[in-house]
Amino acid sequence: VVQHYSLDVSAPLLRTQGYVDGRWVSAASVFPVLDPATGKEITRVADCGPAEAKQAVDAAYKAFHSWKQCTAKERSILLRKWFDLLTLHKEDLAKLITFESGKPLREAVGEITYAASFLEWFSEEARRVYGDIVPSPAKDRKILLLKQPVGVASIITPWNFPSAMITRKVGAALAAGCTVVVKPAEDTPLSALALAELAEQAGIPAGVFNVVPCSREKTPSVGEVLCTDPLVAKISFTGSTATGKVLLKMAADTVKKASMELGGHAPFIVFDSADVDKAVAGAMGSKFRNSGQTCVCSNRFLVQSGIHDRFMEKLGQAMDAELRVGHGSDPETTQGPLINARAAEKVAHQVSDAVSRGAKVLKGGKRLDGSFMEPTLLANVSTEMLCMKEETFGPLLPVIRSVRSAVFMCFTLIQSAV
Repeated sequence: VVQHYSLDVSAPLLRTQGYVDGRWVSAASVFPVLDPATGKEITRVADCGPAEAKQAVDAAYKAFHSWKQCTAKERSILLRKWFDLLTLHKEDLAKLITFESGKPLREAVGEITYAASFLEWFSEEARRVYGDIVPSPAKDRKILLLKQPVGVASIITPWNFPSAMITRKVGAALAAGCTVVVKPAEDTPLSALALAELAEQAGIPAGVFNVVPCSREKTPSVGEVLCTDPLVAKISFTGSTATGKVLLKMAADTVKKASMELGGHAPFIVFDSADVDKAVAGAMGSKFRNSGQTCVCSNRFLVQSGIHDRFMEKLGQAMDAELRVGHGSDPETTQGPLINARAAEKVAHQVSDAVSRGAKVLKGGKRLDGSFMEPTLLANVSTEMLCMKEETFGPLLPVIRSVRSAVFMCFTLIQSAV
């Protein structure tokens, strides 16, 4: 039986235009947003380019001069209203995440709660941006330290947490008195635009929060504007290390402040002394959250030989019992699709590389239709395999069996990451 899924959210939250200077703006072209679980088009969104990006920067710079003059209490009240609206529309916002990123609905609801919590936190912290009085070496002088907003911040966010990565960055910036231009990932612009709609409803002034969606093809030119325009004072980016390096180079000419949260290759180490059940529970949560698509997912698993067989047996049982692949809207689903076909192909390539080098597939291992990939457990893994050298960003759990000491295990992981 083929089940059909359709996105059903309240009309005001399904925005398809850019948001610049408090206005919804169109672009010369549009690009499709696809449901990664089905490959079907959800809608088409304005494909903003360098011109729209420049307009957004100019609007943010103009708004900065009035926004920074707002009192901390005034900014706090507006952020709190924004938080209240996210909470009110939690279910619809979660549906947007599920349909454009594939994330299971239960996890998507959790993300909205998480995303809203940043606005709540920074609405309270806005009132506590205190300065300092520092003892002076001279009797006739007093040293006062004042904290002031830096100006316009370019916010470039990833697709795996399309709401939370925005509120975490934007909440802090707005609380401090900065204005922002957000460029969401091309796979997940709908969540960012829904946040803009709610920001407008909350009363965030025009130009303070701007969203410039664009396609993969226009991302480099839009990113260049956001990283080189002299009116931008800071960039904040979450994504791959390779892209982060490019952005830092572009920001260097104008000496912008930068915050970078880049790719990871996190290890998961199980010693002989471990509680097997707790180790398995930790591995399941750390590896398979969001189908393995988080920057803190464990990527490399190293298990001492004394506990290896028991760990692998119980881990396989847990995968069978707890993991269900399907559309994120299905309440039984725990593993949605990967974000796109390229992501699934990367995981499949790592599996085939590992098998060609002697790894054994204990669970899964197959590329499924579209962007789906079976949750996969590999044994007999070695450090020469791609999955031990590259960040996976998918539901692949490779295990190295080690007969060495705990110290040597840690050293092996360090070597494989270099």
